[in-house]
This record gives sequence, structure tokens and C-alpha cells, in this order.
Amino acid sequence: MQMKFQQILGIDPGVSGGAAFISEALTGAQTIAFSKVTPSDICAWLVNKKIDMCYLEAVHSMPAQGVASTFKFGKNAGWWEGVLMALEIPFERVYPLKWQTYMSCRTGGNKSISKARAQELFPKIKVTHAIADALLIAEYGRRQSLQKVSDL
Repeated sequence: MQMKFQQILGIDPGVSGGAAFISEALTGAQTIAFSKVTPSDICAWLVNKKIDMCYLEAVHSMPAQGVASTFKFGKNAGWWEGVLMALEIPFERVYPLKWQTYMSCRTGGNKSISKARAQELFPKIKVTHAIADALLIAEYGRRQSLQKVSDL
């Protein structure tokens, strides 16, 4: 019997964030940086993928964040939830502190830390700040998925 590997999507919903698509077998990764594409491009990128689970970074306002940027951040997160529901992709929200701790890359706001960690884990990909968190969130999801299987 052939084993079916789960397909995992990780999303950093920030304006300058991105999404990463990987499988449990970790046979490769596909990424998309939001600043380089339109919402239509993102939907077209997603629509034919067989995504079993999505891990969406749970966002909230931060004390030093301005009103306009907080609104834009929340709008993006809500857009993502709507797209995932419309495409019937199951998702779980994961807080940055949780996935960063699990992936050994607590950033304290320094994106270079997550970029370096993502580059370690995905050496064949040119990791940018835009896709680093998405790759790590997807990898967090992949590891969670594998853990659930081993717990059975």
C-alpha cells in the first residue's frame, strides 16, 4: 500500500509576507511572495494544489503598530481566512511565539533570525524575508502532521 503524504500550506499574512507549500515527504517547496503578486495571482496559485492542511499565522495588533498598518494587517488575515474557507482548505491558526519556539527561531521582531533559520532548513531555496516565515510555518505544520501520525 502506498503512503499518502499530506500537503501543507504555511501562511505569513502580512502585507510583505508570503505563503509556502510543502509535503510531509519534503520533496520540495513552492513559495509566493505577496508583494510581487495580486490577490488573483494568489488564488490561481492555490486553486489546483491538493492542500490537506494550512497553518495560518495568528495575528494581532502590537503596541508600537500604527492604526493604518494594524488595519491592513487584520484585513489581510481576514482575506486569507475567507479564501481558505472558499477553497475548502482546513486551517489552524498558530501564534508566532508557538511556531518560532518550536522551530528554534524566536525573533523578537528581527526577521533576519527567521530568514537564517529558514535558509538552514531549505538550502535549495533562495530564502527572502517575504517567504522565510511562511516556510517556517509550513515546516512547523509538517512536523505537527508527522507527530500526529506517530502518536497513533
